[in-house]
Amino acid sequence: MAEASTTRLSLFVAVRLVEAIERELADAFEATFAETDDSLAELRESATPFDAMLFSLDLKMGRAEIESLPNSVRALATYSVGTDHIDLDAAREHDLVVLNTPGVLADSVAENALLLMLGAARRATESIDLVRSRRWSGWTPTQLVGVQLGGRTLGILGMGDIGKRIAVRARALGMEILYSNRRPLPADELFSEGFRSSAAELIRDSDVLLLACPSTDETRGIVDAELLAQAKPGLILVNIARGDLVVDEALVEALRAGRVWAAALDVFDGEPDIASAYYDRPNVFMLPHTGSSTIEARMGMGLILIDGLRRWRAGEEIPNQVR
Repeated sequence: MAEASTTRLSLFVAVRLVEAIERELADAFEATFAETDDSLAELRESATPFDAMLFSLDLKMGRAEIESLPNSVRALATYSVGTDHIDLDAAREHDLVVLNTPGVLADSVAENALLLMLGAARRATESIDLVRSRRWSGWTPTQLVGVQLGGRTLGILGMGDIGKRIAVRARALGMEILYSNRRPLPADELFSEGFRSSAAELIRDSDVLLLACPSTDETRGIVDAELLAQAKPGLILVNIARGDLVVDEALVEALRAGRVWAAALDVFDGEPDIASAYYDRPNVFMLPHTGSSTIEARMGMGLILIDGLRRWRAGEEIPNQVR
């Protein structure tokens, strides 16, 4: 933890943010905003001894990048909840404090999850294309018949804060809630009775499987051909977590074969490069990683980092410190 200082913290901002947050950062700190796409080179070449750096998911902070940072940089603030773009071991070895943005975007992500579920269930990709192509000739009883979510079972892989918020909203739609975690929720918590001990058990019992778990060695590639082969007929797969949880080729084949009825994806392995086969599947509803894309979430993410950096500067406890 940093020692308290009376001087203003010097912050290098490597990502463009909503205007209101950039103003807040400029008011709170001696903030310098990157002017080129090669923000790390700008930071290294700057004559300013920055105390901290703020960046986001689009900038990989691996071991090489961390080791190239100027010695003055002692804190890394990521404008994200996830930290899989940061080599936390390297940060620890170099005694760097790492801050993230937990909690403040959970409601936005939960609402986005409902949009994805509904979009897949009600065949939104086909509907949007039909209207925008000006080919719609009017209502018919057989046109774009989807499925109703009410009365179906939602299985949530990763019942953390976001998973619980999704569950509350899905129950309001009339869905039954199941989940799989490393361990069951306490017996007195809402939804605790829906525990399944594995992803395989969960997918066998779910009409909709929603991925809300972090990307780890245990979860990367968890949605593969073996898991999808155990899917309940008519499954809808929804991914709001990380793209590398899904083996794209396996999901595409399951969609083609009809083992999976539809997929709704907000995140992709290797994004923004998306597996080309998804574009050819009308039963795939896709969004461009918009889970936290609300003004409320964007503001909350910036303000929690400002608060955390102030606390770090003052030598206080930091609630959003990853390490």
